[in-house]
Amino acid sequence: MSKLYFLAILFTVSFCNSIYAQPQKGEFIHVSAGLGISAPSYEDKNEVTGTGFYAQGEYVWSPLSWFGVRPYAGVLIASDELKEEGIPNYKIKSNAALLGVKVRLAAPIPYVAPFIESGVGVSIGSFQTYTAQTNLKKNGVLFHVPVTLGLALGRNHEFEFKFIYYFNESVEQFSGAAAIGFTIPINEE
Repeated sequence: MSKLYFLAILFTVSFCNSIYAQPQKGEFIHVSAGLGISAPSYEDKNEVTGTGFYAQGEYVWSPLSWFGVRPYAGVLIASDELKEEGIPNYKIKSNAALLGVKVRLAAPIPYVAPFIESGVGVSIGSFQTYTAQTNLKKNGVLFHVPVTLGLALGRNHEFEFKFIYYFNESVEQFSGAAAIGFTIPINEE
């Protein structure tokens, strides 16, 4: 993962110019929604994957066109239960409110700008990972690390398509979404 961060930073810094890769410099509200997912951590090779709903709002402060700070609040509801004859009833669940802050680095490319985000946050809710290798159930506040890969689309990059991941090591699962979003300017420079 550290090589991916290094390459994203190197690529972004190499192509910095006045093309918008955040929507623009300034302040914005960003809203996104999509298909929520929840799955055991990559070390757990079981095939149970929960689906559901995801929605998030972000305040965007963008001092540079390729760099932005994004405090966020959202909700993720995803679960599933695998019932097959001859195996235990596996279950994955993540029902949480999400709070935190991310930093975005974006490549300044016209009309289609790839970006990467990461930060820190908390998930407040109910979580369960029950597989052959894991049996964890927790309620309350859990630390998570958000990672987002996406594309900002449009003339001013006001629309986005992205994959969001929230890694919750304390319950050995990750949650996330495939989402679309749009940006509303508050104060443009």
